[in-house]
Amino acid sequence: IHEDQHLLRSSKVHEDFTSTDPWRVLRIMGEFVEGFETLSGIGPAVAIFGSARSTPEEQYYQAAVKAAALLAAEGLAIITGGGPGIMEAGNRGAFEQDGTSVGCNIQLPFEQKANEYQTISLEFRYFFVRKVMFLKYSVAFLIFPGGFGTMDELFEALTLTQTEKIQQFPIVLYGSEYWKGLLDWIRNTMLAAGYISPEDLDLFTVVDTPEDAAEYIVRELKKYEFLNSNGKKG
Repeated sequence: IHEDQHLLRSSKVHEDFTSTDPWRVLRIMGEFVEGFETLSGIGPAVAIFGSARSTPEEQYYQAAVKAAALLAAEGLAIITGGGPGIMEAGNRGAFEQDGTSVGCNIQLPFEQKANEYQTISLEFRYFFVRKVMFLKYSVAFLIFPGGFGTMDELFEALTLTQTEKIQQFPIVLYGSEYWKGLLDWIRNTMLAAGYISPEDLDLFTVVDTPEDAAEYIVRELKKYEFLNSNGKKG
């Protein structure tokens, strides 16, 4: 059983509360402190998300490497989940560009193995602590095709932006062919039912090349003054 399971499960038998959750809070606090201390000086960063199962031969992996390199060349750090697939591709692009390549690794019973392209590496027990790091230190999200975890990151970013819990920043979906079905459903079902507003569709954009992804993100960050002309935080 991993730490998230321990934290979120309901007790089926009597447990000594003082030996469980109160002490777990201290561990959670420690993860926040370590994350804040380590990442506080990295400057503006782009979080790259996507499938852990993508291989180096796939087009999306290769596109993520290229996009990350282009963004790193603009002075932006790259943050990923630190694992394989698209996460590795994002870290690799930044690493090979001599940029800041951050991996926020998570303990999992499967799939997650830290990739070798990280200049800064953190390890988290708790998903929600890790998510805070992505949201606090990123000024843009670049989201490649992926599974449930990728959808989770996408919709959390959209929800927090829509509700103005975070300042609006670029949310970019890569690969119109992959995202078409979801976007059609959002427009034709969710919007048609009145569960979102038309302006909510402006919270994200879709691109099909690494160059378009990097150009859009850099342009929007300068507009929002997250970046100045030297690629530094505004």
